Amino acid sequence: MSRRIGLLGGTFNPVHFGHLRSAIEVRERLALDELRLVPSARPPHREAPGVSAEQRLAMVHLALGNTAELQVDDRELQRDKPSWTVDTLTSLRDELGVEAPLFFILGWDAFCGLPGWQRWQELLELAHLVILQRPDFDQEAPEALKDLLAARTIASLDALQGPAGQIITLEQTPLAISATQIRHLIGQGQSARFLLPDPVLDYIHTHGLYRPDRQD
Repeated sequence: MSRRIGLLGGTFNPVHFGHLRSAIEVRERLALDELRLVPSARPPHREAPGVSAEQRLAMVHLALGNTAELQVDDRELQRDKPSWTVDTLTSLRDELGVEAPLFFILGWDAFCGLPGWQRWQELLELAHLVILQRPDFDQEAPEALKDLLAARTIASLDALQGPAGQIITLEQTPLAISATQIRHLIGQGQSARFLLPDPVLDYIHTHGLYRPDRQD
């Protein structure tokens, strides 16, 4: 039987409990065999992170520790070009074959920005899309995506079938944590404890990350 694989990408700058809780909830709701966190090496839709890709990867490894439910996938760090999602999914699909169910996880805000992504129309040929929605979300989808949502969104997980092509919406536990907030706190010399795993916070302090006086 084909393994069910989920991918949660991001800059993880730094990785925090919001990322990790979302990953665990999706894995359980979709009964995934693997859920992989994929750090973006060169995010094409954001400013370049202030810390290196290798440091962000190291923080994800520290955050997961020996957590068997989640894994790290560093394939985007192995490519010397922007971290286009379509390339990542194509690479994984080539490894898994055409029959394995593949799930790409993204937030509602990111989904609404899909028309600006490289070859975004091909994503559903490669994977199912799992859209994480906060209970209080109220942003309307752009016109370019309304027909797609209407045609591809399934009403319940019981209707899920095939290796790719459907859209699933899942509510998530509302943890009001952001990487921006964490960077700001650390930059102001304030505590970010309990917003992210202690090993990650220790790594940040040891390497002097996110401080305004940091020298690269």
